[in-house]
Amino acid sequence: MSTETHLLQKRINLFDATAIVAGAMIGSGVFIVSADIARTVGSPGWMMMVWIITGVITVIGALSYGELASMMPHAGGQYVYLKEAYHPLVGFLFGWTTFLVIQCGSIAAVAVAFAKFSGVIFPWISDQNILVQLGPLKISTTVIVAIAMIAFLTWLNTRGIVTGKTVQNIFTSTKVLALLGFIAIGFLATRSIKSFEINKAVFWQANQIGAANQLIPLTGFALIAAIGTSLVGSLFAADAWYDVTFISEEVINPKKNVPLSLFFGTLIVSVLYVLTNYIYIKILPLSGSPAGTDILSRGIQYASDDRVATSAMSVVFGDYAAIFMALLIMVSAFGCNHSLILAGPRVYYAMAMDGLFFKNAGKINKRGVPAFAIWFQGIWSVLLCMSGTYSNLLDYVIFAVLLFFTLTILGIFILRVKKPDVPRPYKAFGYPVIPAIYILVTTAIMIILLKYKPDYTYPGLILVLIGIPVYYLWRRVNREKESTLK
Repeated sequence: MSTETHLLQKRINLFDATAIVAGAMIGSGVFIVSADIARTVGSPGWMMMVWIITGVITVIGALSYGELASMMPHAGGQYVYLKEAYHPLVGFLFGWTTFLVIQCGSIAAVAVAFAKFSGVIFPWISDQNILVQLGPLKISTTVIVAIAMIAFLTWLNTRGIVTGKTVQNIFTSTKVLALLGFIAIGFLATRSIKSFEINKAVFWQANQIGAANQLIPLTGFALIAAIGTSLVGSLFAADAWYDVTFISEEVINPKKNVPLSLFFGTLIVSVLYVLTNYIYIKILPLSGSPAGTDILSRGIQYASDDRVATSAMSVVFGDYAAIFMALLIMVSAFGCNHSLILAGPRVYYAMAMDGLFFKNAGKINKRGVPAFAIWFQGIWSVLLCMSGTYSNLLDYVIFAVLLFFTLTILGIFILRVKKPDVPRPYKAFGYPVIPAIYILVTTAIMIILLKYKPDYTYPGLILVLIGIPVYYLWRRVNREKESTLK
């Protein structure tokens, strides 16, 4: 590491780190993706099972990452783990994909989600309200609000880690309390609603809707494939929990607090997500029709614009539900984006220190943060936002995300052999069985995606592989610069 590393300030305690984990996870996904899951598995029980599997996978992943975090509490987190376990190329491919799509694409997507739900309260904010049009480039008021959000949070995170963590703590606490309120309302206000009785009657009867609107029962491998493809949405809704590893060098007592924050953060959010989906099936029938004339006849499967949470609250609060849920999702999106914008630049900082990213990204400003890396991430996120390509790119990289998850957990086994003497204050829970199960499950999901969603998986794989020539080109250019300086 560089001699400048000490300028990163250790100001993140266990509560702060846990807030970053939970804050990065809770965005708008949990309020929306259940509609697609319901259409894919066609049963309340299996929809719940998808979220339970997601929670188990996420918590196991977090418990396993804890060993690596305690071994290598450095800025960059997962980038460092992959570099040390395999080769600098593998670490670069993670960093390349993280910057190009995973982090910046997520920032753009969450910012647009924030803007769209703002439009529920302020109708002026709309995709149809075009302010600038240059050929195929259309900049609507929605895009302007999204860009303003990214710019503000980017600036805020250049003000120092203390400012960043304070804002994160406020918004994560608000999100968790709001979700608990949503769950409490669901439990208290659904006694007269008969949807749960309807759902219990078909709880485990998985099916899909055929081309002629007929129900096709799902059994055996067809059911497994449906669950596997459904996990794309729920895993993405629970993604970014590992972002706290990126800021390990700024955590107080990171060898203890990073592993603990990973466990507490993922456990809290996973439980909240399962309970939220339980409320969905208490209030709304899972099965519905796209031609349904009211909320209950559309069900979870065909909730308007897939806004399942809004439909659920509409049953309880009527017309006020849209405003209530818009505010909740705006708070969730704001806090989620703040966490993403805070953590990502530490990866580019670590890459720059290794000569694998722009040199200025490795510089720390007077407030103790990598300001150039933060602004560079913000600019690329804004460009993705303006291009409108972020949504497709994010669909493409879920396979890459799973691939890097799997490689990172496999890295635990490799580093036990390569570096047996490195202190491990925390060791992976249930090693070697639990991490091995994680690897098998994520590998099975990737195989299912390759078979059943090739349009999404192969482009993501190609995007990662393009990074290979970029890596060698970058190293060559750096060597030439060093030789000329000599």
